[in-house]
Amino acid sequence: MACIEDLLQDGANTLRAAGLDEPRREARLLLAHALGCSLTDLVREPRRLVDSTRFRALLARRAAREPLALITGRAGFWTLDLAVSPATLIPRADSETLIATALDCFPDRKAVRRVLDLGTGTGCLLLAALSEFPDAFGVGVDLAPAAAALAARNAGETGLAGRAAFLAGHWATALSGSFDLILSNPPYIASGEIGGLMPEVARHEPRRALDGGADGLAAYRALLPAIAMLLAPGGAAILELGQGQANDTAALAKAAGFAHISVRPDLAGVERALVLRR
Repeated sequence: MACIEDLLQDGANTLRAAGLDEPRREARLLLAHALGCSLTDLVREPRRLVDSTRFRALLARRAAREPLALITGRAGFWTLDLAVSPATLIPRADSETLIATALDCFPDRKAVRRVLDLGTGTGCLLLAALSEFPDAFGVGVDLAPAAAALAARNAGETGLAGRAAFLAGHWATALSGSFDLILSNPPYIASGEIGGLMPEVARHEPRRALDGGADGLAAYRALLPAIAMLLAPGGAAILELGQGQANDTAALAKAAGFAHISVRPDLAGVERALVLRR
C-alpha cells in the first residue's frame, strides 16, 4: 500500500528517467487507469492509501516505452473516445487536419452522402467524418481483419454502427461505385527510416501501417489511380502526408489524372493533407 501523492511522485520520477516529456501527466493518467478512478479523484484524496501493484506494473510498461494508449486501451480523436489495439496505428492529432479540411471542402454538411476511408485502422477518420456529416454512410477498409473488427467496435461504441461498414481487403480492390469524400492515412515512412522512429512507434505500432516502401510513396502510387475512379463528381479526396512529401505526391496525383490539387498544413505548419477535387 502507498498513498496517491507518493505514487505520483515515484511514477513521475520513473518516467522522467525513461526520457518521457510529460512524466507527471502520464503518471497521473496511469494511476487513474490502474485505480479505475478519475483524475479529479486523485486530486481530492492525495493521501489516500491504495494498492500500488497494478500501477507499478503499468508504470514499468510505460517506462519501457510502450505507448500510453496501448496500455490504457483508449485514445481520443476529434470529439471521439476510441478503443485502440496493437493491430492499428494510434490516432494522432496531426490526422485531425484531414477532418478539418473535409469540413472546409463541404460547408454544406448534407452534401456528403458516401464516405470511404482506405486503411481505416481504428476507424478514427471515418467515424469523425460521420459525426460531422449527418446524412453520410461510410465504408472503412483495412488490410488487417483485426483492425477492421476494432473499427466496427468503435462504430458501435460511438453510436455510428448503423451508418458504417468495415471490410478487410487490399485498399480499394473490391470496391465499386462512387464516394463524395475519400479519406486515407496510408503508410508513408520510408522503410529504412522506421528503425529511427521513437520507440513507441518503431517497437509497438504495426509495421504494415508505417512502411511506405523505399521512398515512402508506395501506398500513394497504389491509391491514387483507384481514388480517381471512385471519387464522385464534386467530391474530394484527402490523404495524409509525411513531412516533405507534398511535391512528390502532388506529381503522382497529377499523373493519375487530377487537375485540382492543393495541400493543407497541420497546426505545426507541416504540409499534412493532400486535397484532390473533381
